[in-house]
Amino acid sequence: MSEPAGQGARIVAAARGWIGTPYVHQASCKGAGADCLGLVRGVWREVIGGEPVEVPPYTPDWAEARGEETLLDGAAALLRPVGPEAARPGDLIVFRMRRSAVAKHLGLLAEMGAAPSFIHAYSGHAVLESPLTPPWARRIAAYFRFPERG
Repeated sequence: MSEPAGQGARIVAAARGWIGTPYVHQASCKGAGADCLGLVRGVWREVIGGEPVEVPPYTPDWAEARGEETLLDGAAALLRPVGPEAARPGDLIVFRMRRSAVAKHLGLLAEMGAAPSFIHAYSGHAVLESPLTPPWARRIAAYFRFPERG
């Protein structure tokens, strides 16, 4: 397992601390419950500090009804976009669960190289580290980097 450096290492370590947290829609509490956005918010609080923005209540199909790229727009407002060639452990990954659908899932890149992986809260499961297999990789809409902690 390769070890990312600097802030990326802190993000991966924080995210791994959430592994096993049950999947709970709209939650963001380590050990008690989190969805994919809640995991990212919790890691942000641990590494950066404070809640990045107030998140209004949302339904599981929130972005589909309007066809708006809410997750991509929100990530772009808070984080720096990076290309796939520059992605590194600790970066946020935004996924489309179906081709041509709005982006609705988030994860944190944990490992690169021969066995890439990401950490995410997966509906019906928990927070877990999953292999970044070709089917997952095909769903990636964008990568973003957290701001450096000041």
